[in-house]
Amino acid sequence: MCELKSHPSYGRYVQELPTGELRIDRAKVRQEEKLDGKYILSTTDPSLEAAEVALGYKQLSQVERAFRTLKHTLDLRPLYHRLPDRIRAHVLLCWLALLLVRVMEVETGETWERMREELDGLRLVTLSAKEGTAELTPEPTAA
Repeated sequence: MCELKSHPSYGRYVQELPTGELRIDRAKVRQEEKLDGKYILSTTDPSLEAAEVALGYKQLSQVERAFRTLKHTLDLRPLYHRLPDRIRAHVLLCWLALLLVRVMEVETGETWERMREELDGLRLVTLSAKEGTAELTPEPTAA
């Protein structure tokens, strides 16, 4: 079988003729063009309006992005949960991470990405000698 025909993304647009020749299935391409720039969301609550479902998904992605950022900052390992209490705790932590990010954004008027860039420069350095130990941080910038 041709590599193009068996490709997971492109193969659906290729039509094999009885002669074995491959052609682009223009009808399939036109059909798929109707979905360009659109996405499909599903919900188990039929009483929700489409805008509410879309907003919920957008907020979910923001929560997950904030938690990923927080996990990266803290160098946490991946979390896999199967118990309901742990899943709820994970969701709560995601929500708290987003809350922390939003409070910081509102208070400073800056984006989280900008604040993170600024905060990445702050490090704690520990110096040890026979006379003792000293912990130093660089002088923070005005930002």
